[in-house]
Amino acid sequence: MRDPRVAKYAELIVAYSVEIKEGDKVLINGSTLAAPLLREVYAAVLRAGGFPLTMVSLPDMEDILYRHASDGQLLHVPPPLMTAIETYDAVISISGAENTKNLSEVDPQRVVTRNRGRREMLEVFMRRAAAGELRWVGALYPTSAYAQDAEMSLEDYEDFVFGACMPDPDDPVGYWREFSHRQGKIARWLSDKREIHVVGPGTDLRLSVAGRTFISCDGRHNLPDGEVFTGPVEDSVEGTVHFSYPAIYQSREVVGVTLEFKKGRVTSARADKNEEFLLKILDTDEGSRYVGEFAIGTNEGIRRFTKQILFDEKICRSFHLALGAGYPETGSNNRSSIHWDLICDLSDGEIRADGETVYRDGRFLFDPS
Repeated sequence: MRDPRVAKYAELIVAYSVEIKEGDKVLINGSTLAAPLLREVYAAVLRAGGFPLTMVSLPDMEDILYRHASDGQLLHVPPPLMTAIETYDAVISISGAENTKNLSEVDPQRVVTRNRGRREMLEVFMRRAAAGELRWVGALYPTSAYAQDAEMSLEDYEDFVFGACMPDPDDPVGYWREFSHRQGKIARWLSDKREIHVVGPGTDLRLSVAGRTFISCDGRHNLPDGEVFTGPVEDSVEGTVHFSYPAIYQSREVVGVTLEFKKGRVTSARADKNEEFLLKILDTDEGSRYVGEFAIGTNEGIRRFTKQILFDEKICRSFHLALGAGYPETGSNNRSSIHWDLICDLSDGEIRADGETVYRDGRFLFDPS
């Protein structure tokens, strides 16, 4: 039986997140496991007058790549894909996994090699997005693998996903427009600040945001959404941060990560699990030990860790840092072939802006209006 929420979800993606209009060239990519949502998105793009190109992969193709590819093949970016990133109007990416741990045994150096090969494509993507030339959104289709990671039944996980993406199922577009209005005020207020100081269990971190712009994430690039973020001044990050949630990257789960920063750079890194992988990724390139993003999670519908970054980075009462590439629209100048989000619970912590406590125990303390 078809779930009517899937069609409504697709319409929200196409009509609101990327606002497809007549004549737009649209790249739609995802796994065959996300087929129900991919079909609905494809149909919605056609109804909107767009020209869709679908790039659909089998669930185990990435595993096959890492098992059999030479370094040259890992570094290779197919020219048609690069052309789409350089010239298309919108990119819609739908995640769907059969096994979220299928890359756990891959040599970290091969992950680094592939990331290096895609660096130019990532930079083009970010530059065009920042300039308003490329609209994009990432979404997720609920599968049994994701449900298992979240320790839920598939039915409960479906309810969780659709509830986080469409808190008002009768008017999802209206909900996100109102959310955008409210959160936009917070982002504008924070953009006038110069220094951020985060304090929590195992965390005492300072960073400069002088001259940088905070962005309100309101369903335009991710579904679900709910965060405000910026790119800190590259050499300004100082102190220690302990990430209370596992940090997941390329199917690897790195637990108990603690990072120390001096002059913006990670100078010491520890983990209780998969520390070697953490250190290898930190040495990907010259930008991978610097912070490209500082963000505060705001989605009240996401209150638990599910091992899916699309949801976890939006957890209310949390903040996260991304190591590596920063988004140019924030003013970030950090360049890297990685962008790795690491999340910290702030239920028992606070954020100070220019010496004033503006966030405590998971809540903003000011009225931005």
